[in-house]
Amino acid sequence: MLTEKVKSTLKDAAKKLTGIKKRAFMAQVTQDYFDGSARKAETYLGWSRQAVGLGLKELQTKIVCLDNYAARGRKKTEDNLPNLEEDIRSLVDSQSQADPSFQSTFCYARISARAVREALIEQKGYQDYELPTRQTIGDILNRNGYRLKKRKKQNL
Repeated sequence: MLTEKVKSTLKDAAKKLTGIKKRAFMAQVTQDYFDGSARKAETYLGWSRQAVGLGLKELQTKIVCLDNYAARGRKKTEDNLPNLEEDIRSLVDSQSQADPSFQSTFCYARISARAVREALIEQKGYQDYELPTRQTIGDILNRNGYRLKKRKKQNL
């Protein structure tokens, strides 16, 4: 049917395309060389049968499906717990100071992420299981413009 050189060229072209253009390309190749069979395209070229099938439907109906990439992945903790950011800010603002050299806009927090997590449980009424880890709280602090100073070791 197709030589190995043609197959590799088609695969390479499909790799360089994304989304709607990729599906349209795969559908057109499938119609031209594989009798419109998504299974044959999957067998010979290794393409996703579902993507080829969707491309064929789009080609047939002239209705294009939009990709919703923004809905993928895990959401930020602040999105899942809307009051968390405000509660962290209320705890940390009293424990922070501006950069003494005024070279950055960050505030330095004199409280650790672990202490913030414990204060959220004790003072703000959060449960241990609903709060993110210490590392995630540190990331939230960094996103909100706070920098955590490392604790200095005390020599005995």
